[in-house]
Amino acid sequence: MEKISSYNVDIDKTAYMNWRTRPHQPIHDMMIIADGYMKAAIMLAQDCLQDNMDKKADIVVFPILFSANHAIELYLKSINWSLNMLLNEKESFCGGHDIRQIWHTVKKRMISFESDKDQRKQFKEMTKELDDYILELYDKIDKDHNANAKMKNMDFSRYPFNTDDEYHFYIENYGNEVVDLEMFVEVFKKIGDNLNCIAGYYEEMATFVSDYD
Repeated sequence: MEKISSYNVDIDKTAYMNWRTRPHQPIHDMMIIADGYMKAAIMLAQDCLQDNMDKKADIVVFPILFSANHAIELYLKSINWSLNMLLNEKESFCGGHDIRQIWHTVKKRMISFESDKDQRKQFKEMTKELDDYILELYDKIDKDHNANAKMKNMDFSRYPFNTDDEYHFYIENYGNEVVDLEMFVEVFKKIGDNLNCIAGYYEEMATFVSDYD
């Protein structure tokens, strides 16, 4: 069998993993990977909308949600990193996979950096769909406001249970847990475009900081 890590005779059937990434520009590289996960989530959802006669959406929904949430995580961490550099903070970005906590950190950093009210207002407007989605998501995965951090990560789309062998909400609930794929595509196109724009804006500013690389 031929290795997958090889060239196809057709350049359009070959994926180049390092054509868009850049050495010594880690924030840019995080944004590139975030863009890939977001595009993958939207493309999978659109594929299901085009033809779901085999009900593939019922299983593809898990990689769709994982990719979307991981894209959000990477975008937010790249924004966090850029803002930390601009604010001369020592850390790069907050760790973990709790995107609500990362989102709260990003908002605090933005407020610390942006003194202009119009800039803050624009940021809030551009992240409205993101804010609404995170609230909706955590109503599902943290409805009891559990102090246990294991209930607040993105494992619900990777495993049916968490590391304490507790079932995630869609298995615990005997009623249907559903995703409107048309609404998903509409919302995540906005989230993806706006996060990419914000991340690019702060990353460009951060490139002028002396220790960017």
